Amino acid sequence: MSELKAAFDAAVADSKTLAERPDNQTLLRIYGLFKQASEGDATGKRPGFTDFVGRAKFDAWAALQGTSSEAAMQAYVELITRLKG
Repeated sequence: MSELKAAFDAAVADSKTLAERPDNQTLLRIYGLFKQASEGDATGKRPGFTDFVGRAKFDAWAALQGTSSEAAMQAYVELITRLKG
């Protein structure tokens, strides 16, 4: 697990220095995977319909409901590695 955590932490750092800004769908995927890996299943109330960004972020996180922290970390690392490409 510590190897995966180290790779995840490195990918988080790498995500801040990507050569190109990913499209919005990819950014939402990155956000959802990060939140699932670091906090687990989505908690709290879904933001109101006037908070478009907050609602999209919450939905991206909630879509990963039931995904283990380890699986989310692995998917995050793979996605960032692909984006660094």
